[in-house]
Amino acid sequence: MGRIRQLDTQTANMIAAGEVVERPMGVVKELVENAIDAGSTRVDVVIEEGGITKLTVQDNGCGMDAEDAQLAFGRHATSKIRSENDLWSIHTLGFRGEALPSIASVSKLTLTTSDGKEATRVVVEYGKTVSAAPYPCSQGTSVTVEGLFYQTPARLKHMRSGAYEASLIQNVISSFALSHPEIAFSLVSDGRMSFQTSGQGDMLEVIWNVYGRAAAELAVPVDFSDYDYHVSGYLIKPSMTRASRSMMHVFLNGRMVRTYKLYKAIQDGYEDFIVKGRYPLCVLNIEMDPHLLDVNVHPSKWEVRLSKEMQLEYLIRDNVRNALKGNILAPKAEIREARKQIFEPISFDTDRLIEEAVRKEEQTKQKEAAPVVKEPEPVVTEAPAKQMSFHEEIQEDEKILKELYSSAAEPAQVYDPPKKQAFPPMEVIGQLHKKFILCAVEDGLVIIDQHAAQERVHYEEYLNKLNKEPVMMDLLVPVTVHAGSDLVQRSEELNASISDLHITMEPFGRDTFVVRRVPSWMKDIEEEPFLQDVLDQFRNDRESKYTRMEKKTIATMACHHSIRFNRSLTMDEMKEVVRQLSLCENPYHCPHGRPTFITLEEKELTKEFLR
Repeated sequence: MGRIRQLDTQTANMIAAGEVVERPMGVVKELVENAIDAGSTRVDVVIEEGGITKLTVQDNGCGMDAEDAQLAFGRHATSKIRSENDLWSIHTLGFRGEALPSIASVSKLTLTTSDGKEATRVVVEYGKTVSAAPYPCSQGTSVTVEGLFYQTPARLKHMRSGAYEASLIQNVISSFALSHPEIAFSLVSDGRMSFQTSGQGDMLEVIWNVYGRAAAELAVPVDFSDYDYHVSGYLIKPSMTRASRSMMHVFLNGRMVRTYKLYKAIQDGYEDFIVKGRYPLCVLNIEMDPHLLDVNVHPSKWEVRLSKEMQLEYLIRDNVRNALKGNILAPKAEIREARKQIFEPISFDTDRLIEEAVRKEEQTKQKEAAPVVKEPEPVVTEAPAKQMSFHEEIQEDEKILKELYSSAAEPAQVYDPPKKQAFPPMEVIGQLHKKFILCAVEDGLVIIDQHAAQERVHYEEYLNKLNKEPVMMDLLVPVTVHAGSDLVQRSEELNASISDLHITMEPFGRDTFVVRRVPSWMKDIEEEPFLQDVLDQFRNDRESKYTRMEKKTIATMACHHSIRFNRSLTMDEMKEVVRQLSLCENPYHCPHGRPTFITLEEKELTKEFLR
């Protein structure tokens, strides 16, 4: 008896702070979410030393009256939900009522707020309310956090440099800007403006600010849906990739989350267009009924659970692939700026130089003999260099953005893949170093990688064979695969899932399958590892119809049967390679994501020759 005790409020808040607030970035995230829920159209963030010393989040939202400003520091005090039923239909970013008390328990927090009628300032230092009194301010809320984790040195020592913490905060503000382009965000770090958006609701403008102009020019708009989900946003063409998935932004009902299965679905959609080890750039906002989304998983709200998640994965993967197929993805070669002549050669024509000297001497004598007439000196004024004002710069940026919109492709619709772009007519003119096929096109020169081109041709041939009834062969020695008793009991479900592979797995004992017949295309691969991979995919509830494992195997087969480098081709052989490539569904990339050809534009070549 007497061993179990109720923890005091301060200790409970500090425990909650360990889950809600891991570092200054978590503080900014929670406060900005509150600002968005308050209906703000502008959110300004100011930090010092990465937010460790001081950070301020100010908005122009609805604000609070004096009573609510003090109640907001109570545990689980919130205006977002009223009862347990509201947990199944959450329309706001915050709902727990833990952010303010948790932050206040590990810092000195000053809250200044006004609802347009009452204005209040509340000061809380490490869990203890110091003051709460009227204070003049404009409508909205401003929260200043100082001395974060100063009384919890175990947490403070794990903080990294101010620059690193500031970079994390900028990343999270960038994500908020991408998910809510209708809100103007600004971030000032150590007195310098680090990030800013206009809040005009223009997603392409925010992409420009976050990713850069090159990404905005390569953005492909997408808009597709089914009965449960609606997905919209932008995909960046695969000519621009990153070494990590940090530039893949997925939002669920405007909420930033970390859902790796959806990241994987996007990667699978890009799989035919980017090389292994690289990751695409994209911004996708997924709208759904809140009943399909459970955000009450972790206090930090980074993790969520989705109903019908596999349905959403297939929707994203298929439509991302279709959207990319509907755009010309052949990269253009970059040509350096043509060299300019920066000096005039000196003439050594001595006869001409002597004649010019004599002429100048005669002109000088004539001027000395003529009467001197003073003429008023002309007043020379230099035109000042034209400097664009801030509003003119905004207008110029808007003009460029409109041009990007006009040149962007039409959004892809669900289950209605975009029309395939016409393959440019090519006239074969020769072979380079027994590796590349040179072709003339209307706007310049095309260089085809002969090996990659044939890889693409053979890859699609093998895929087409898989979609038809293949030639089957009986195995002299049947292949046995250990699967576990759980999968053996699901043999009917398993065989239905892999029916498109034309493989039947028969239970063989308590925990083993046996395969007696396989398609003839499997003669070039090891059957047992392939079948084991199929079982692993099924165990993880992944579709075995077009798995990554299967594509990798087919791509390897296509590679082994393609034209190699250092092989001389006749003119007819090169023409046949080009013809077969033009018939492919995706003629622009090999199965491993490398480009099959590049284009050198005629205007760039002309510029290089100084014409």
